[in-house]
Amino acid sequence: MMQKTEKGKGSFFLCRLAGGLLAGFCSLGAHAVLQDEIQVYDDTINDPGQWGLQMHLNSTPSGPQYIPPNDGMVDTHGYRSTAEISYGLTPTLEAGLYLPVVHGYYDGTQFAGPRVRMKWIPQKAPDTGGVFYGLNVEISDIKPIYEPAQQMMELRSIIGYRDSDWLYDINPTLDYNLRPGYRQGGPVFSPQIKVGRNVMPGLMAGFEYYSVLSTLTTMFPYSQQNNVLFAAVDINMKPWVVNFGVGRGLTQAADGWTIKAIIDIPID
Repeated sequence: MMQKTEKGKGSFFLCRLAGGLLAGFCSLGAHAVLQDEIQVYDDTINDPGQWGLQMHLNSTPSGPQYIPPNDGMVDTHGYRSTAEISYGLTPTLEAGLYLPVVHGYYDGTQFAGPRVRMKWIPQKAPDTGGVFYGLNVEISDIKPIYEPAQQMMELRSIIGYRDSDWLYDINPTLDYNLRPGYRQGGPVFSPQIKVGRNVMPGLMAGFEYYSVLSTLTTMFPYSQQNNVLFAAVDINMKPWVVNFGVGRGLTQAADGWTIKAIIDIPID
């Protein structure tokens, strides 16, 4: 998350650059399923009384080979831009609001629906290195053309280790359908993993892995799992901070290629 900084000229230029880069990969496709954020949560959190603003951008040059029945619109050639507003409530608790917008060719530009979250980080990694952990709870009300269940709750555990050289981070996540008629099979298990290495001051390189594996009782067939591996870099050059990644789908149900950027925008 963004830390308090002075407003810098690089932020506006970087937002324009990233937006243009992602938009350039959007050819004349039809539809998009909602991907308002693609990130692995760590122990960063706003200070009490501090506002934060992030812009999430992602595009899908090529979509999945297999589309499950009644799974909403496909991602192919979609372009998503999501503003995330956050506010530090206490030293360990942060509230957040996502405002996702989907940009498509046939269906135009649409606000997909809000997501609200509460992030709790009782243990941050010590400055000398060590373990961190926490929990993020998110509730969404998304248009059914993007998420057929519409009302969803996400319970995301945050477990990791950080030192001066390495970051190891895993988010075991459970997604609950809140809408009647969509609860068969129970919660869906979708773990996310991030491993990064500091290669120079202000630059971390590594990989991020995102998966939709199973319900609590049933493993999905491998071809129907949504498994994506990203090569990712994190650039921390205050007053702007950027996460950028290129992802490759590993299974038929996953998008073929995905490009993403997350930009911290200084507002204080």
